[in-house]
Amino acid sequence: MIVRILRPECCGSGECIDRLPGVFGLDSKNKAFVIDTDEATLAQLIEAAEACPSGAIVIENDEGLIVFP
Repeated sequence: MIVRILRPECCGSGECIDRLPGVFGLDSKNKAFVIDTDEATLAQLIEAAEACPSGAIVIENDEGLIVFP
C-alpha cells in the first residue's frame, strides 16, 4: 500500500493524525507526512483519507493503481 500526501493541498488540520497517529505526522511547515502505512488496514487508511478536509491523501495499491479517491 502506498499513501501519498499532496503537500500543496494539505491544510494541516491534523484529522489524519487524530485517526491514525502511528501512520501520519505533521512537519515543521504544518503539513502531513506518512510515517508507516503498515500500522493501519486499508479500511482505516481510507477512513483517514475521507476525513481529510482538503482531500490531500491519495492511496494506491502495490501496483500503483489509485484506491482512493
